[in-house]
Amino acid sequence: MTKPKVLISDKMDPNAARIFEERGCDVDVITGKTPEELKEIIGQCDGLAIRSSTKVTKEILDAATNLKVIGRAGIGVDNVDIPYASSKGVVVMNTPFGNSITTAEHAIAMLMALARQIPEANALTQQGEWPKSKFMGVEVTGKTLGLIGAGNIGGIVASRALGLKMKVIAYDPFLTPERAVEMGVEKVDLGALVTRADFITLHTPLTDETRNILSRERLEQTRKGVRIINCARGGLVDEVALKDMLDSGHIAGAALDVFETEPPAKDHPLFGTPGFICTPHLGASTTEAQVNVALQVAEQLSDYLVNGGVTNALNMPSLSAEEAPKLKPYMALAENLGSLVGQLAHGELPKISIETEGAAAQLNQKPIVGAVLSGLMKRYSSSVNMVNAPFLAKERGMEIREIRNEKEGVFHTLVRVTVETSQGNRSVAGTLFADGAPRLVEIFGIGIEADLSGHMLYVVNQDAPGFIGRMGSLMGEAGINIGTFHLGRREAGGEAVLLLSVDQAIPAELIEKACKLEGVKLVKALSF
Repeated sequence: MTKPKVLISDKMDPNAARIFEERGCDVDVITGKTPEELKEIIGQCDGLAIRSSTKVTKEILDAATNLKVIGRAGIGVDNVDIPYASSKGVVVMNTPFGNSITTAEHAIAMLMALARQIPEANALTQQGEWPKSKFMGVEVTGKTLGLIGAGNIGGIVASRALGLKMKVIAYDPFLTPERAVEMGVEKVDLGALVTRADFITLHTPLTDETRNILSRERLEQTRKGVRIINCARGGLVDEVALKDMLDSGHIAGAALDVFETEPPAKDHPLFGTPGFICTPHLGASTTEAQVNVALQVAEQLSDYLVNGGVTNALNMPSLSAEEAPKLKPYMALAENLGSLVGQLAHGELPKISIETEGAAAQLNQKPIVGAVLSGLMKRYSSSVNMVNAPFLAKERGMEIREIRNEKEGVFHTLVRVTVETSQGNRSVAGTLFADGAPRLVEIFGIGIEADLSGHMLYVVNQDAPGFIGRMGSLMGEAGINIGTFHLGRREAGGEAVLLLSVDQAIPAELIEKACKLEGVKLVKALSF
């Protein structure tokens, strides 16, 4: 078996390469390449491990013809074209927790530096002055800290602030009341936060919704003397408005570790502004954090390439390495069912229903749904996998419905796929046998037991004596060897279904001859 090939294109802890090797990957560490040079070497890589220097653009992804996964050692993935990676079927992962403590600690350090004006006092003291009377700080004890973003990093900042005896209020649309109580914070809306907080610190990704979340209008609503800290992403704060309000004295201080454009211009208007301090994106810059994110990205990429585990993916449902073996046969079944209904249904498919029953309903549903869509969308494109199939389905305006029924029916476990067509709903269902082998058990309302693999012939006919013999003779005359013969019918003498597995692709002329057999309604070649 060929080992997956991984390229580490940015500098990171050397233990990352060791982990890749120990987990069964071939790894090359080639850093500092230009985009053109990277395009020349990335074509054979299955995985790409990066930090912030490598820009994974459309052009790089087009050259990465074998790429399956990108891993960012860190949180921000601004340097990866995620939508285009998704369309190419490439998983994009980050490591959101490896530098959480480091970033949170940096925010607290910036808060304390603002409160006591440490950078300015240090600079003047080292210049030979003794400006003791010039600097009058504020205590943080008893002050209100406003968190914008109460996720992993925000939660750590909250715990540290509570330890400093601050009162913490938080704005986060995803923060539940129960989680707020657990964190020891008060959940508020953004308007209340900016009017009440003595310090405001941001811990949210940069999205269309969060860009300029502290706009000029919001900054004007803050209480006089507020201090603002941003160690998250540039672009969350209106930097021009921040400058104006520092000059006016409405904002007492601001500390930025990140800027809208990095590195910022040497004549950035905030530089030299009284009450402003900054650092060059140091939030994750500790020895511990750099080791942690490097090790995590190596573990995540190798788990995906070797075991199929998906952790911290930004464009695909998570699937732990422990879940992967249990879900693998279900995903194979689901993909085959999606492929079957996609090959047999006619016209556009505006709606698809994916139903799990019994044991299947107790599993992680997202990988099963993704596998169904992966099989189904192959009717439109051959280069489809679980990553880009949901995006392709969305582009075509398909409505996807998930149904879970934990009660067992006839089978211990069942997956059913139903599509809406112009001729009505079409449904197929499958199960897993005791050996874990997937089996088709129903097709368009007709019970049938069959393996779905390789080249197959699907025939709908009128149930009548002699038909099986005529079909077998036709295949024999054409030199087509039959592997398996699967039959099902609605009732004696009614509509019947025949599924043949054969050892080679079925030529078009044989399909034409089969269509002319007595009692035949439909003949179609299938491939799995």
